[in-house]
Amino acid sequence: MFIPLHDANHLRHIRRQYVTYAIIVINCLIWLFMTAIGAGAGNEVGAQTAYYSYGFIPAVANGYQSLPPDLSVLPEYATYISYAFLHGNFMHLVGNMLFVWVFGDNVEDAMGHIRFIGFFLACAVAGAWLHALVQPHSPAPLIGASGAAAGILTAYLMLHPRVAIWVLALGRIPLRIPAMWIIGAWIAFQLFSLLVTGDEKTSWGAHVGGIIAGAILLPLFKRRDVPLFDKNRIDMVVPGSLPPEMQEEEGRDTTIDAPTPSEPASDNKPPESDRSIPWGRQPR
Repeated sequence: MFIPLHDANHLRHIRRQYVTYAIIVINCLIWLFMTAIGAGAGNEVGAQTAYYSYGFIPAVANGYQSLPPDLSVLPEYATYISYAFLHGNFMHLVGNMLFVWVFGDNVEDAMGHIRFIGFFLACAVAGAWLHALVQPHSPAPLIGASGAAAGILTAYLMLHPRVAIWVLALGRIPLRIPAMWIIGAWIAFQLFSLLVTGDEKTSWGAHVGGIIAGAILLPLFKRRDVPLFDKNRIDMVVPGSLPPEMQEEEGRDTTIDAPTPSEPASDNKPPESDRSIPWGRQPR
């Protein structure tokens, strides 16, 4: 539908988006490891073993089926999270991580590092839960971070609806569109697809579960001084920086008040969806 590129929405409370970086690095390292052992490079046996062992399987989670002992390596409840760190192929990985890169930093900025970790994992759990509710008897492993990424997009929309996002529309046309339109259209498409589409290769339930969790959890996880539905346009968002006395305190979250548009800044104020993998069938 669209490929996000850049939002130019600067951080105002934290120095760096360390958790966003960590999520991307961990997902990439896991994919590289899976590729190294053959699971991500066309090895059907290795791939199926990994997906069954660490993916989320509704039929197993709901007690309708059981995994063979050699595949049951995690407690069933752990797969509500582990599935979000597996990806079927390189483009599946890149698609999800691009959404996390473009939108995750500002959501992390609004929450702080620790709460953002909890938010990401909670959205992943919600995605798996709704997927299991929609397809309770499905024996197909669910993999991918799209549920958690959907929660991040929803939180971003509720925080910065008027910030313009550079996107590639239809995968090739560069456009700069306010978040309320581009993310709003994306959310509407997920809801429509869940209600109408019968495509079992894409888990619309996981996407919508993440969307719902993001909308519910953002007001609980955000900083008290961070407003919802910020009315600032992109050209009114001023990059903040730590004052000199705070720059030596590594890793401390700090709130920086940006100057109003009428005030000059002082000298010291200076980024493929979840796939259900059928039993015995290698993902494409």
